[in-house]
Amino acid sequence: MKLGRKGSRLLRSYVVSYLLIFWIPLIVITLLIYHSAVNSLRSEIEQSNVNQLNHVRTTIDGRMTELRDIAIRMSYDNNLTPYMVRHPYYSSEAIKTLDRYRANSSIVDDLLLYFHDDSVIYSSQGLSSLNVVFDKTYKFDGWNTAAIQRDLNEIRYPMTRPAEQVNVNSRPSSMLVHMVPIKPTDPYPYATVVYLIDESRLTGMMDSILSDFKGNSYIFDNHGQVLTANNHDKAVRADELSRLVDLAPGIHSMELNGKQQSVVAVHSEENGWTYVTTMPSDQFFSRIFHVQTLIVLIFAMIALAGIPVALLLARRQYGPLRDLVEFARSEGKDTSSQPLVSASHNEWAWIRQTLHDYRDRMDMQEPYVRHQCLLMLMKHGQPEDAETLKLIDTLGLREAGQQYFVMIISGDSLVNSDGSRSPEQHPNVELLDEVMSPYPSLPEILAEVKLNTLQAHIYGVEYSSSNRLALAVCWQPGDVQDREARMTDIVEAVRGIVYEHYQSMPTVGVGTSYGQLTEINQSFIEAATAMEYRVISEQASVTYFCQLHEETGSSDGQQYWISPESLLKLSQSLKQGNIQVASHMIHSITAGVHDRSLALPLMRCILFDLLNTVLRAASEAGLLNSLRDMPQLSGFETAEELEHRLQQLAVRICECAEHKQETEQVSMMDQVVTYVNEHYCDYALSLEGLAQQFSISSSYLSRTFKEKTGQTFSQYIWQLRRDEVIRQITHTSDPLKDIIVRVGYLDTANFIRKFKKEMGCTPGQYRKLHSEADGSIDREDSIS
Repeated sequence: MKLGRKGSRLLRSYVVSYLLIFWIPLIVITLLIYHSAVNSLRSEIEQSNVNQLNHVRTTIDGRMTELRDIAIRMSYDNNLTPYMVRHPYYSSEAIKTLDRYRANSSIVDDLLLYFHDDSVIYSSQGLSSLNVVFDKTYKFDGWNTAAIQRDLNEIRYPMTRPAEQVNVNSRPSSMLVHMVPIKPTDPYPYATVVYLIDESRLTGMMDSILSDFKGNSYIFDNHGQVLTANNHDKAVRADELSRLVDLAPGIHSMELNGKQQSVVAVHSEENGWTYVTTMPSDQFFSRIFHVQTLIVLIFAMIALAGIPVALLLARRQYGPLRDLVEFARSEGKDTSSQPLVSASHNEWAWIRQTLHDYRDRMDMQEPYVRHQCLLMLMKHGQPEDAETLKLIDTLGLREAGQQYFVMIISGDSLVNSDGSRSPEQHPNVELLDEVMSPYPSLPEILAEVKLNTLQAHIYGVEYSSSNRLALAVCWQPGDVQDREARMTDIVEAVRGIVYEHYQSMPTVGVGTSYGQLTEINQSFIEAATAMEYRVISEQASVTYFCQLHEETGSSDGQQYWISPESLLKLSQSLKQGNIQVASHMIHSITAGVHDRSLALPLMRCILFDLLNTVLRAASEAGLLNSLRDMPQLSGFETAEELEHRLQQLAVRICECAEHKQETEQVSMMDQVVTYVNEHYCDYALSLEGLAQQFSISSSYLSRTFKEKTGQTFSQYIWQLRRDEVIRQITHTSDPLKDIIVRVGYLDTANFIRKFKKEMGCTPGQYRKLHSEADGSIDREDSIS
C-alpha cells in the first residue's frame, strides 16, 4: 500500500522545518550582518594602515641608513681629515666635499662636521664658531651651547634628538638633529657628523604614504621620546603617550582622549624606533549606516519568498523519502530477523527498522575487518592515522593490562596417518562452535578462539605463506612469576585444538610478549625468526624466540662470544653517525668481556669480533687510514686499552658519516639550484614537480631551498624571470608580450601588475627609460 501525503507526520515536519530553516538563520544573519560589516571594514582599514605604516617605516629607515652610510663614507674621505679641513689651501676642497655629501640626502637641510675638542664646526657653507652656529644660525629652545658641545664630544653611537623649535636665522622652524660619530664602528670616535632635518620633511613623507589618513601618527625613539608627531585629529595627551610607546607591533584597540581609538604600531629593527598611528573608532561606524536600509529590504524580501519556497521544498524533498520508506517496507518483508513495526504515518519508524537490519549485517563483517587490522599491525606496526587506531579500539582488541604475542603455526606436518592432508577425511574431527563449514581448514579452526581458563583471546591471521598461520594472542599475564608458564599453557592449548582436528601436532614459532598492541609486529618478526630456526631442527616442535640464544651457548652454560645482536646494533649506530649509541655499545661489550676474567689469548680472540666490526664500518665510511693503523689497534693487551682506541676511532667514523650525509644534502641542493637556473623559463616548473624529480618531499625541498638561497622558491623564480625580462627589454626590440611568455609567464597582465608593484613602473615604461642610445627601440609596446 502507498503512504499518502495527507496524514503524513514527516511531510508536516518538513514544512515546519523548512520554515524554521528560512526564518531562524535570517534573524541571526540580520543581527550579525551589521557587526560583520563593521568588523570587516575595520579590519580592512586597519590592515591598510598596517601596510602603509610599514611602508613609512621602510622609507624612513632607508633615509636614516643613508645618513649612516654618508657618515661612514666621510670617515674614509681623505678630503675630510682634520689636516685637510684645517689646511688653509685644501680647506675649500673640504667644504665642497661637505656640500656634495649634503646633497646626497633628500631629507637633510644642513650637514655639519665637528672634530672633538675643537671650538669651530664645519658646514657646506664654510668654517664657523660653535657659538655662532648654535646661538645665531641655529638657536635651539631646549639645547644650549654647553649641552651641544658636550653631546658632540661624548656620543659614541648614533643619536637623534626629538623635533623642537629652532630659530634658523631668526626664522622659527621645527627641526630634528641626528648625530653620528665617526668612525661609527670605532669605540673611540674622533669627530661627529650633525644632520639638521626639518620636521616637515618627515611629516610630509608620512602624509604622502598614509594618503587619506584621518588620525594621528607618531615616531618614538628607542628611549620612548616622541621624535616627531603628525596630527590630523586632536593630539594625544602627553600623559597617554607613554602607553603608545610600550605597545607590541600590531593592531590595538584602546581609549585615548576619552574615546575609543584604533591604534597600529610597528617596530623598526634597524634603529629601534616605533611608528604608531591612532584613529578614532567611530569613523568605522559612520561608513556603515547606509547598509541598514539595505538590510531591512533584504530581510523583507527573503521573509516573503521564504513561505512558498519552504512549502515547495518540503513537497519535493518528501518524494525521495517516501520512496525510501517504500523500499524499507519491501526490504522488511524479506527480513525474518525482526518483524516490522505496524503501519503508521511516521515513516521514520520504517527507516529505523531497516537501519537495524543493515547494522546486523555489518556485524557479520567484523571478523574480516579485524583480520585486516591485525595483518596491518603485524606487517607495519603502529598505524600513522588516528582513524585506524580508533577502528582497532572499536574492535575491542586493546584492553588495559593486556599482553600481546604472536605464534606462527606451520601446516607442513599436519598430515593424517594415511598420508592424506584433508582433515575432513578423518573420522575423529571435532569442530569448534565458531567453525561453520563441515570440513574446516586450519584458518577456519583458529579464526577466533577464546581460552577462558587461561584468560586469552586468539585471532588467526592468514599471511603470504600458504602453509602458515599467524595467531595474535591477547592475554592477561597476571602474576609476573608465572608468565612463561602461562604462555606455554596457551601454546599447548592451541596445539591441542589443532590435534583434535588433525590428529597430529603442528610446528610452532613463538615471539616475545609485549605490553602494547602496536608492538605486535616485533613479536611477529620474532615468531617468524623462531619458525625459520626450527627448519634445521625437528618437525612438530615449539621454538621460542627468547630461547634461541641458549642454543649457541657453551657446554658449561657460559657464553663467551659477543652476541650478533650487539655487533649489528654497533655497526648500525656507526653508519648512522650516532656517537652516543656507538660509544655505549663499545663500552658495554668491552666491559662484559672484562668482567668474565678470561685468559688473555681467549679475551683477544673474542674482542677481535668487536675490532673487525668497527674496522669494517671505518672502511665503509672511507677512513682508509684506519686500516693502515690496524697493527696498532690490534696490539692491545687489555680490554680497557682496546676500548680507548675504539672510542677515538668511533668518533672519527661518526664525524665522517655525519659529514657524508651533510655533503650529500649540499650536493643535492646544488643540483636543484642549477636545474632551476637552467629551466626557470619553463612555465611548468613547480616546487612539487621538482620535489618529485629529485625524490624528496616538497616540504623538505621548500625548507632546504630557502636555507640554500635565502629566498623562497617562488621568490627565487620570480627574480630570475624578472631579471631576464629586464635584460631582454633593454637589449632587444622584441614585443613585450613575447618576452614575458618566453621567460615562463602565460598570464601577461599579472606579470605586468607585479612588475609595476615592485619596480614602480610597467615593463613598457621601463623600456622607455632605459632604451639604448642608438634608438633601436622606437615604439611603445601596446600591452603596457
